[in-house]
Amino acid sequence: MTRRTVRIAMNGVTGRMGHRQHLVRSILALRDQGGLDLGNGETLWPEPVLVGRREPALRALAERHGLTEWSTDLDAVLADDTVDVYFDAQVTSARAEAITRAVHAGKHVYTEKPTAADLAGALELARLATAKGVKHGVVQDKLFLPGLLKLKRLVDGGFFGEILSVRGEFGYWVFEGDWQDAQRPSWNYRAQDGGGIVVDMFPHWEYVLHELFGRVTSVTAHVATHVPRRWDERGKPYEATADDAAYGIFELEGGAVAQINSSWAVRVHRDELVEFQVDGTHGSAVAGLRDCRVQHRSATPKPVWDPDVPATEPFRDQWQEVPDNAVFDNGFKAQWELFLRHVVLDEPYHWDLLAGARGVQLAELGLRSAAEGRRLDVPEVGL
Repeated sequence: MTRRTVRIAMNGVTGRMGHRQHLVRSILALRDQGGLDLGNGETLWPEPVLVGRREPALRALAERHGLTEWSTDLDAVLADDTVDVYFDAQVTSARAEAITRAVHAGKHVYTEKPTAADLAGALELARLATAKGVKHGVVQDKLFLPGLLKLKRLVDGGFFGEILSVRGEFGYWVFEGDWQDAQRPSWNYRAQDGGGIVVDMFPHWEYVLHELFGRVTSVTAHVATHVPRRWDERGKPYEATADDAAYGIFELEGGAVAQINSSWAVRVHRDELVEFQVDGTHGSAVAGLRDCRVQHRSATPKPVWDPDVPATEPFRDQWQEVPDNAVFDNGFKAQWELFLRHVVLDEPYHWDLLAGARGVQLAELGLRSAAEGRRLDVPEVGL
């Protein structure tokens, strides 16, 4: 078995997502399994180079995982000809500049989203990477969740007939930080630092809707800052300037309508932190992170509205579980594997910086819709 090493500069891995999902559960998990089997007796071996601003945090992280390469000097890492890929999981406000430097250095780019602060910046990155001939990809992890993979199986199999509507509920209560530590960093709640749930979640909803049901053609949104005062990592109070809840209506190509609520100020009364209900002429489904349940039209009961008597029908019991029928790996790891195969074998890969720009566009138009109080068309974007 021949080993082919790919060196990856990983910027922002001291943060929650960069550390847990990308470093530990993706790159280090690939190493734990002996590398990525490329076929023909060849194995890809990912070699991470940790990059960040805080030297003590980087050193501690490297020691914890038995890694030897880390640096606070991004330019020096990008100047290293042995580094093949640049990965970015920094705060949004720092991302576009770092990706630009990586592309100019000739590195292939894989990045979290949003890719830039606005659509113009996101398109500029996509055009630059294409012109420079580097391969580029954007994390679109929810497409690889077991629940949504099952949902896509239903869509592709024609289970729904004509899809009429999609309803999504996402969110949980993020502690304010005064009497319990917040589960999310404080910059998420400061607009000046790139925070806000629209910027964070609308890019996710764009690719989920686009890939499963059709391109978003219009958006109507209302946003709110339900919790205006929070406490940061040092226990100091601050004013929340970014939206912590968004209520969106998205018209889709083909005529279906999607309604998605996103909130960091809601307590969970559903089976999973995110759920999508899809209703069609032939059947309906409810999909979460892992599970998916269906109700076909032939098995749909006949509820009758009668507010004067207690409900006698166990509605949840009338749905059927969709079986796994497969072994589902970590979604982040699965997409990393596809991108690395794209880099070394030139296999097809379409979740690129242009796809990332569509997510930025939807967030930008969502905020504008909320500010102007009106429905806005979502034009197609291209290079």
